[in-house]
Amino acid sequence: MPADANPPLPTPIVAISACVKQIMAHQFHATNQRNLDAVAAHSGCFPIIMPSIGQRADPSALLDHISGLMLTGSPSNVHPDNYGDELAAPEITVDPQRDATTLPMIRAAVERGIPVFAICRGMQELNVALGGTLHQFVHLLPGKGDHRADRSKPPEQRGDLAHAVMLSGNGKLRQILGAESVMVNSLHAQAVAKPAPGLIVEATAEDGCIEGLSAPDAPGWVLGVQWHPEAVFKKDEPSRKLFEAFGVAVRDYASRRGHLAVAAE
Repeated sequence: MPADANPPLPTPIVAISACVKQIMAHQFHATNQRNLDAVAAHSGCFPIIMPSIGQRADPSALLDHISGLMLTGSPSNVHPDNYGDELAAPEITVDPQRDATTLPMIRAAVERGIPVFAICRGMQELNVALGGTLHQFVHLLPGKGDHRADRSKPPEQRGDLAHAVMLSGNGKLRQILGAESVMVNSLHAQAVAKPAPGLIVEATAEDGCIEGLSAPDAPGWVLGVQWHPEAVFKKDEPSRKLFEAFGVAVRDYASRRGHLAVAAE
């Protein structure tokens, strides 16, 4: 490289939450490939998988080295112990190791001003971590629709856009997407009941189900969506815009914190 050439800046790192998966006799920490693809393709950041090692994880040890945190969707639910409730049914899938990892990590990241993008279960984690509550079966509530995946469709079509959400007038989502409403997919049984202190509702479905949250008074960029933009980002412009906006926030944080600084020769 010529002496007067500027070396490329390092790519900021985004930590992505992982689920604990039992495969035969062994436990694995995993996330869907599409989560990694969406961050790599449209945020301008490098994704790493954050293992769910619970209380053995010191949030500061990781947060010192990352510039963004993305909380992914999952077949598992946030355990209701975390918001003062009991399991509504024994068949509900939970992941206590993930809860023990993500909930303190969220609180620490928000306090530091690290950008947080929370998707589906991730938005529910965001709400619970900051003091909110959840409905375990939103489709059983009076006046609410069924937001679960349509099992009559082939698996590859269950993540397709399914219903509209209305975006709040001056909210972060409306600013990012430049629309009053957007079509989203729907793959959840849980939903936000009481938003946590400091979180405001950014989007709602036609039945009033909360579909988006943000923390306007937090020191950093915080956004949660109840749908799965990572499932449709290749063909859906609003989904790409969400990852692009997250990337802008992450790069800005990285620049301010010196995570993008190039050492002087």
